[in-house]
Amino acid sequence: MAATVVARPLNHLLLTVTNTGSKNCDLTGFPAVRFGAAQSVPPAFEDSKPQAVVTLAPGESGYASVLLAAADGSGSHGYTAKSLEVFYGEGASARPSLPAKGVYVDDSIGVSYWQSTMADALAW
Repeated sequence: MAATVVARPLNHLLLTVTNTGSKNCDLTGFPAVRFGAAQSVPPAFEDSKPQAVVTLAPGESGYASVLLAAADGSGSHGYTAKSLEVFYGEGASARPSLPAKGVYVDDSIGVSYWQSTMADALAW
């Protein structure tokens, strides 16, 4: 699992998960992300729900995006998070690295459903 800060769209983090097994893997729903010691996970953008479950063959990757903060500064309760835990699949979780300086998160945070392409994930 990797978490990458992207230049566009603004204030987004791209989550990438790769099937390292020998069988197909289904990515259902959306990743539950927890930054730092947050007590709750952000909601999903319902419009990002794909029409079918994303199935990864061995070696393939799936993607989801996280809107970290409102681009116009309208979000509140912002803080800098230095750690991330991502829950996905059947009880699986990962702790991908964030930049050393952390990422700024506010209450406008949201996540996309899992997508089969990076472009689809970053559309949200």
